[in-house]
Amino acid sequence: MTNPLKNKKFIASAVTATAIAAAVSPASADFVFTDVTEKYEEAVQFLLENGITNGVSDTQYGTHQSIKRQDAAIMIARTLGFDPDGEYEDSGFTDVPSHAKWAVDALKESGVIDGVSATQFDSNSYLTRNQTAKVLANAAGLVVDETVTTTKYSDVNAAFAPYVDALIDSGITQGKTETSFGAYQNTTRGEMALFIERAKDYFFAEVSFEMSIMHANDTHARVENLPKQVTAINDFRTENPDSLLLHAGDVFSGTLYFNEFEGEADIKLMNLMNFDAMTFGNHEFDLGSSPEGHQALRDFVTAANFPFVSSNVDFSADDLFEGLFQTQISSEPEGGNIYTGIVKEVNGEQVGIFGLTTKDTEDISSPGLITFSDNYIAEAQRMVDEFAAMGVDKVVALTHIGYNDNPAVDNDLELAAGVEGIDVIVGGHTHTSLEEPYLAGDNSAPTVIVQAGEYGNSLGTLDVGFDENGVVVSYDGGLIEIGEQAEDPEAVEILAPYKEQVEAVQQAETGAVALAPLENPRAGDDLTAPSVRKNETPLGNIITDGMLNKAREYSPDAIMAFQNGGGIREAIDEGPITVGEVISVLPFGNTLATMELTGAEIKEAFEISVGNYPNENGGFLHVSGGQVRFDSSQPAGERVVSVSYEEEDGTFTELEDAETYTIATNAFTAKGGDGYDVFADAYAEGRVTDLGLSDWENFQEELVRLGEITPETEGRIVNINEETVVEGE
Repeated sequence: MTNPLKNKKFIASAVTATAIAAAVSPASADFVFTDVTEKYEEAVQFLLENGITNGVSDTQYGTHQSIKRQDAAIMIARTLGFDPDGEYEDSGFTDVPSHAKWAVDALKESGVIDGVSATQFDSNSYLTRNQTAKVLANAAGLVVDETVTTTKYSDVNAAFAPYVDALIDSGITQGKTETSFGAYQNTTRGEMALFIERAKDYFFAEVSFEMSIMHANDTHARVENLPKQVTAINDFRTENPDSLLLHAGDVFSGTLYFNEFEGEADIKLMNLMNFDAMTFGNHEFDLGSSPEGHQALRDFVTAANFPFVSSNVDFSADDLFEGLFQTQISSEPEGGNIYTGIVKEVNGEQVGIFGLTTKDTEDISSPGLITFSDNYIAEAQRMVDEFAAMGVDKVVALTHIGYNDNPAVDNDLELAAGVEGIDVIVGGHTHTSLEEPYLAGDNSAPTVIVQAGEYGNSLGTLDVGFDENGVVVSYDGGLIEIGEQAEDPEAVEILAPYKEQVEAVQQAETGAVALAPLENPRAGDDLTAPSVRKNETPLGNIITDGMLNKAREYSPDAIMAFQNGGGIREAIDEGPITVGEVISVLPFGNTLATMELTGAEIKEAFEISVGNYPNENGGFLHVSGGQVRFDSSQPAGERVVSVSYEEEDGTFTELEDAETYTIATNAFTAKGGDGYDVFADAYAEGRVTDLGLSDWENFQEELVRLGEITPETEGRIVNINEETVVEGE
């Protein structure tokens, strides 16, 4: 079943107060409970009228009785409108009585509540106020700031602080005293009634307008995926004929299709898809330093049958865009033009759409005369205010600033927090696969953030509902994987001539020649045999040299580059090296990234790299610009003897633990792939910049620079226990 709590705010389109009230028994409205004081009367009446609960007897509501976990589950499930006769995934809890199983299964499936173990729900235990805060925050779909670790209440620990904070912020509850929440006290039936009644605006808000959005981002010239995308789009439109289709940037760069056709194949397929709008990614500006400048980008824009939106990018100084760049919002946007924002009519309502591109573009691409605003927050707020002046209160930000990229520059989370009035952020740049929409902003005016990964592997979808004031009150969405989709015949026909030329280019020679095979050894069960996943290899050296040379064009202070051995997939035969061989060595379409790491963090990473030696490890790091010395006789985690980087004069300097260094690697590794939590932490903290440059193109450039290649190792990775340089020959 579709998870109703992917619609994590208000559950409004599926469950309204009217629908719930229909379940009320006629007698419930005229209750006479002698234990219900004036404080609780309105809340208890509300629950009775909406069929959420009843008394413990004809005369007793049980106001001051502690509520059991199983009874609380039933109450919350009824509040959310789950059907007792519905089919829900078995929670696996063995201690839930049959009359409560439907409720526990529904809430477990929806992520509202969990058990104390994989098999125990702890049905007969009482629900504490701490636990109640978490359940209610999840059930009501409140915006929960997971970075909150403390509240003003001394008895609330870090695990529950975000949920207590959300309830307090929403006015649903307060503490027992100024300093005590009563965190470990049992929740009473009367308190639960108060909580639910106070949260009724979150549970039962009415939807006055709904719209659907399909979205893509960071497709990077993976045009061979697009015929399947067309099928997924057409199928979604059949069910949602008025849905929007938006692209959050980075169509350019990444495959031979772009190298050969510079966006021509992409735009023909995008026109077939009938996009409603696109914003610019940083890679749309990659050709700015070429002799033709941004001619390819101009051609891409003018060929589009849809408009582009860009509120923080100024094209006016580049004559190529004269007549294309409109510095105002358009209610009648035309294809092949660039606007700060546009207004689209969707299901009879006006929806504003504006665009943002990361300011990092100035450093990681080649914008030339095109400039970027210093304050994306101010630009976004200006757009929201302009829409408001036009009477438009439903606003979509189409962004290429990254979901959680460097907050000191720009990202979607900061945008949601810093601008009031953005309802939906359709994002790109960080290649983030948000399996469910993320709710951010403020509980009184939330912002839904979505992003669809990379390379057209998924089609993002979002259904969002608004109340009569234009405030988001419901949402649902996710990613449609396109791998199993059939290819659209018309799209296949459009792609065919481009595909034929690309396949021919793949057979073309790069100009580099291998004077001996560039091997890619694997050890198998022979622990004494060399392997790309545990030893330095000539192929790994060339790849990382290319990474470091390219990274230094953008970050001159970069000292080293790393490549995971598991990402090196094929060998190269002796003789002329073809483009196809280059791609087969690095087939995953990774991009180049830089990281800011301390010396201690780099050493920690190499402990992971050599920790499995002499066994193979897909995360084994090949190195350029430095030397790693380790002792395999020591326990894993204590093997690294030294990590040094190479100075300009060829000498080596050992890393200082507290010093910060710039390192280059591929985006997969930079995000923590192969178990590199130390890199994942750096990525989460905004210390990673994805340059978006194709790994195989960097590799090819290095091969061409070398010309004739004699495979050799250089002692970059040394196992001192073997008293020799570890070679991959």
